[in-house]
Amino acid sequence: EVQLVESGGGLVQPGGSLRLSCAASGFTFDDYAMSWVRQAPGKGLEWVSAISWNGGSTYYAESMKGRFTISRDNAKNTLYLQMNSLKSEDTAVYYCAKDGVGFDYWGQGTQVTVSS
Repeated sequence: EVQLVESGGGLVQPGGSLRLSCAASGFTFDDYAMSWVRQAPGKGLEWVSAISWNGGSTYYAESMKGRFTISRDNAKNTLYLQMNSLKSEDTAVYYCAKDGVGFDYWGQGTQVTVSS
């Protein structure tokens, strides 16, 4: 059974940092690209970032470039998202997703709230 479990969310002040983790199981992690997707309150899903199977290629939505860093540790079957210089508009539930045929599996999400 494929499982994706996010952690690391919380309340942070504007300008602060958080590192999200996504622990994967039930599939061969290093066979797949992975992504982070978020959903702000009252809004639709927004793609945040993606990483290739070996971490050699990374991609970011324009508003995240220079602030967020995606990475993975295939030995630990874990995906990460380092978020720096956080803004109030980054408040959202953050999901990791497996890039199979589209985003075929999602985690349950972790809440990130940026507020003073």
